[in-house]
Amino acid sequence: MTTTLTEALATSPWRGQPTPGTAAAWIARAEEVAAILALDALERDRAGAKPEAEVQLLKDSGLTLLVAPAEHGGGGQPWTTALRAIRAVSAGDASIGQLLGYHLLWAWAVRLVGTEAQIAAVEELYATANLFFGGAVNPRDNDLAIEDRGETLLFNGRKSFSTGARVADLVVLEGALPTGEHVFAIVPTAQEGIVFAGDWDNLGQRLSESGGVEITDVQIGWAEAAGFVDKEFQPLVYNTLNVPLIQQIFTAIYLGIAEGALATAGAYTRERTRAWPYTTDPKESATEDPYILAAYGELRSRLWAGQALAEAVDAELSALLHAPREDVDAGARGRVAVRIAAAKQVANDVALETTNRIFELTGARATSNTVGLDLYWRNIRTHSLHDPVAHKRREVGEYELIGRLPEPSWYT
Repeated sequence: MTTTLTEALATSPWRGQPTPGTAAAWIARAEEVAAILALDALERDRAGAKPEAEVQLLKDSGLTLLVAPAEHGGGGQPWTTALRAIRAVSAGDASIGQLLGYHLLWAWAVRLVGTEAQIAAVEELYATANLFFGGAVNPRDNDLAIEDRGETLLFNGRKSFSTGARVADLVVLEGALPTGEHVFAIVPTAQEGIVFAGDWDNLGQRLSESGGVEITDVQIGWAEAAGFVDKEFQPLVYNTLNVPLIQQIFTAIYLGIAEGALATAGAYTRERTRAWPYTTDPKESATEDPYILAAYGELRSRLWAGQALAEAVDAELSALLHAPREDVDAGARGRVAVRIAAAKQVANDVALETTNRIFELTGARATSNTVGLDLYWRNIRTHSLHDPVAHKRREVGEYELIGRLPEPSWYT
């Protein structure tokens, strides 16, 4: 499929096609979306426009409903499929891969912390209307202040990051009561009390809409406070899988960036890179140069290794996410968290190395702004700073040397 984003929105290339019925078909659908996004990813990145068309593309493709229950028209797919789809889309445009990943996370959030009644209501709501999620849950900021008004709760405050929320139909809020107890709630984005700063102006991931948001007197009923029954939260270890899940989404995004970078650089090398003539063994083309071949071989091998680790961890995490919630214990949660820490640091390193070294393999002319290889490095360099990878290395080291499992936190 070689249609542009504009053409895809005008013609709806998936209209009349059945919803994918298998994991392979869903991943193929994600690759089709990635191919559309890749055609003008650089131009859209530089324009920096609000990614409303890109979100509509995700909706039209059905990827927004990938993990939604089949009984409400969703894909009913496991998280193994979802993580592969996020990786595929990220290879075409990492900003939109991030939007998809965060949407799927927040669509699952009600399962992570909600009651059975809340799960049923939210999943039917978003799946039947194909609504898009964003979140205002940056733990490095002060929590939104929550005031208990008896039957209702009022959220007030500011978050400096709110990825996807500006282009979302629903936004996940997180705040704290005066007691210190945290409350998650899902609310409509289009309301007077939610005002976006529009201040996302960063080096990379420029279309992820990760700018700030001001929350003023946003009201919910106590029945909408996720996981609360009669104003008391019902805790489960399963609740704490939100952070391991988002960390593994990061792994998928990073591996997608590396895949996109390697594919783009390879195409450039085959078509435009010239062999180096000043050598004792000159070649006719760059594809015969032993040094270029060896470097591509090294990068591809490392990327395959990172993907293999990620897919093994995807399966481990997915098994917990789809298990009965009461069955997930602290040991299982800790073991998957340390494996995710390993997968994320490997993906981080592979993506940073790949996006840096492709310049050595494509040549000086490939630094032209018209080529845009910098997009991949800018994207991974930006998002890889979300939380320091050194702490992921430490977590794995603690497990290896002293058997310590990561404790649940806002970043572990």
